Amino acid sequence: MIEPMEPATVEEFKRHTAAKIEHLRETGRPQILMVGGEATLVVQDIASYQKFLDRLDYAEALEGIRLGIEAAARGEEQPIDEAFAELRAELGLSKEE
Repeated sequence: MIEPMEPATVEEFKRHTAAKIEHLRETGRPQILMVGGEATLVVQDIASYQKFLDRLDYAEALEGIRLGIEAAARGEEQPIDEAFAELRAELGLSKEE
């Protein structure tokens, strides 16, 4: 798990923007920003954010596979032709589309 940097106020982030951004890039750690004494925002460099999105996408794919395996184990599988026909009907598509 990536630990965020110590929280900073928005005003502090504004005063030291260049240094804060450089630190974000160097460490890859997100910065929590406080507004009114409450953690409100997260600032992160783009490379770290993309890595986060990639990991999230992977985790969601694994979860979908796990759910599919569990459904099949319960006998809830459906022949592909039936599944496509049902999907076409839900989307209002003809067989050619």
